[in-house]
Amino acid sequence: MKQVTATGQTVEEAVESALAQLNTTKDKVEIDIIDEGKKGFLGIFGSREAIVKVTLQPDPIEEATNFLKNVSEKMGVNADIKIVRDGKLVTFHLSGEKIALLIGKRGQTLNSLQYLTQLVANRYSKQYLTIMLDAEDYRQRRNETLVQLADRMAQKVLKTKKEVALEPMPSYERKVIHTALMKYDNLKTYSSGTEPYRHIVISVK
Repeated sequence: MKQVTATGQTVEEAVESALAQLNTTKDKVEIDIIDEGKKGFLGIFGSREAIVKVTLQPDPIEEATNFLKNVSEKMGVNADIKIVRDGKLVTFHLSGEKIALLIGKRGQTLNSLQYLTQLVANRYSKQYLTIMLDAEDYRQRRNETLVQLADRMAQKVLKTKKEVALEPMPSYERKVIHTALMKYDNLKTYSSGTEPYRHIVISVK
């Protein structure tokens, strides 16, 4: 966290001086007025400069990116990171050699990294951000696998008339299953259990 104490004839001048030193803009800093200053007699005698302390607020996306790079390097992966922001949704696209290490079995490592990255980003963000991590288009491939799984389990439930509980999944993966099964009018789905063991149950209506 960078911090600068600056002076000026007015508070505004002092702030502008601090912003120039930090090479940033007013919307990215926190301003603490230490002394509003005093003009003095005839603008000379008894005058006192204004003093402000300006603190540069950490950028949540930058902090999240640094966290990801640090963790990736410690895992022996030199990952390239491309960031796409859509409102409050921020997607980090990871690519590079050994990227499978960041995905893990059934995406478990990627999901854990996503959770931790979201914690880091929201620690510094004034508005809640939803963080999504993707590695070599794994999410798209996983979604296709989940849709196929949903259809297979739906057919099983329709044939046996017995409910089926799927493996625990993150909320966005459960949503894929729920959405895929909406086309079956005679089936119903619901989530059961507590995180991180929350899972979907498919049953006949």
